[in-house]
Amino acid sequence: MSFRTVVIKERSKLDLKLNYLVCRNTSETKVYIPEISVLILESTAISLTTALISELIKNNVKIIFCDEKHNPESEICSYYGSYNSSKRIMVQIDWSSQTKKRVWAEIIKNKINKQAQFLAELNFSAEAEMLYSYESQVILNDETNREGHSAKVYFNRLFGLDFCRRNQSFINGALNYGYAILLSCFNREVSKNGYITQIGIWHRNEFNTYNLSSDLMEPFRVLVDRIVYNLDDGDNEYKLKILDLFNIQLKIDGKNQYLENAISIYCQSVFNSLEKNNVEMIRFYE
Repeated sequence: MSFRTVVIKERSKLDLKLNYLVCRNTSETKVYIPEISVLILESTAISLTTALISELIKNNVKIIFCDEKHNPESEICSYYGSYNSSKRIMVQIDWSSQTKKRVWAEIIKNKINKQAQFLAELNFSAEAEMLYSYESQVILNDETNREGHSAKVYFNRLFGLDFCRRNQSFINGALNYGYAILLSCFNREVSKNGYITQIGIWHRNEFNTYNLSSDLMEPFRVLVDRIVYNLDDGDNEYKLKILDLFNIQLKIDGKNQYLENAISIYCQSVFNSLEKNNVEMIRFYE
């Protein structure tokens, strides 16, 4: 079972040897590939062999490339995540429009609920109650945009009235990094189940390659928010602290699971609900 997040931060050469990832820089390090869940290449001075890339893909390892500023820029997704991917894609195209609207409403209600819980833990009672009321007002497909209203209250309470998600700041940089890492986990899960990330439930931006993953990840964003809220401004170790996401245990379907297992259970339940036209099948983490 894969459980390691491997981060390469300096000039290195990576290759494959007897099912091990071999990293050579000032020293030599070996990591057993079946144990790797995510490989993050933070430096643009890293070279790796196609043999290694192929073996990593066969083992469903998510490979994330970063730019010169060490921010996630791209990733590798397998063409063949499932033996019956063609069938899965045809099923995905035929998902009921009405069911998708109901699923999206459930996802948004859960996202707002998670945000409200976080505010309540911080003793921001007035804002938490406001978000709980927004949650109760979510209708089919969130036509009244309760998500947007909740986000404004939520972020302004956490990071100040002047905070805007479009501004360049340390907080936004940290949030974007965390969300990108989280998104990659959902991309991996979508691909592994044979679906394609481009066709979403609610997101349908023609320039977004990851519409479905963007839909699915919404209730999990608060996990990143929790970490970023507790960071000191300008913390040089913020990326390593955000990567601690993978050590978080969440209760889902009655059991405690590490983040990636929880994502897997949740995604599978959403796919089942879309195929069976039954939103009661969705399993959210507690």
